[in-house]
Amino acid sequence: MGTATRPDAPSAPAATAPRAVEVRGLRKAYGERVALAGVSLDVLPGEIVGIIGRNGSGKTTLVECILGLRRADDGRVRVLGLDPQADRGRLRALVGCQLQESALPDRLRAGEALELFASLAAEPADPRALLAEWGLTGHRRTPFAALSGGQRQRLLVALALVTRPRVVFLDEMTTGLDPSARRTAWGLIDDIRRRGTTVVLVTHFMDEAERLCDRLVVLREGRVVGRGSPGELIARHAGQTRVTFTAAADVGFLRAVPGVRAVERTGGRVIVRGEGPLCALVGAALVARGLAPTDLRPVLPGLEDVFLALTGEEGA
Repeated sequence: MGTATRPDAPSAPAATAPRAVEVRGLRKAYGERVALAGVSLDVLPGEIVGIIGRNGSGKTTLVECILGLRRADDGRVRVLGLDPQADRGRLRALVGCQLQESALPDRLRAGEALELFASLAAEPADPRALLAEWGLTGHRRTPFAALSGGQRQRLLVALALVTRPRVVFLDEMTTGLDPSARRTAWGLIDDIRRRGTTVVLVTHFMDEAERLCDRLVVLREGRVVGRGSPGELIARHAGQTRVTFTAAADVGFLRAVPGVRAVERTGGRVIVRGEGPLCALVGAALVARGLAPTDLRPVLPGLEDVFLALTGEEGA
């Protein structure tokens, strides 16, 4: 999937720019297990910054420490210039969050939950408008326990936004949503950013990270192993372009094509790896030899390749 450039996407943080979130040398261990090993990151106002990594890489612990829900063993955290431990009361009015393990009382209705959260804010968003935006108008009177997994997820995101936060943290926001609902959610997150809210997004979906995020932080075993825009990470870490097709004939001659670095075969399936206008050059070479595979297609490097390169092939 190619990286789309958004005209409203801010540039990488300048050294003197004010930070919405500032983390320096954050460390956290649970007994012998190190969850965070000196993590540092910056988020500028108005950005959407994604945190990606395998299960157990420290993503949720990092967000919980930033929010003040866990106390780090060492390091410094500031959110909008405030200490999340010492200034928890002041931050509560400025920050919204939807955490992976969030839940509500079973009998609390969706509309009641939004109205309750709105009553705690000085200038809340309209609860009914949020119900409509997140496709929950028909479930306004539905108890939390009776909502489906996807409906619960949408309600929890709406609750994170009802206070009009300056910074919102979304942990696996679209888990459990169908493809149509996911794309609707993406559009709503774009709208939230345009209104001035900074977004920190934890996700396992690489298409989501590439579509939404201005910059990404990649974690592996509690350490930052990559950072940059999706395009920068792809260019730096994703590896070679591939061209795939089916052919019974010997295609070893493709190794002489400019830009080709490897030709691999698995049964009748051929994978050509290399750089440059690979698909055009490989196609031309095949046609010149009287071969015209109907399933010739390029496979461009993407964030999934970055994820595998930086976090390892094996699951955590």
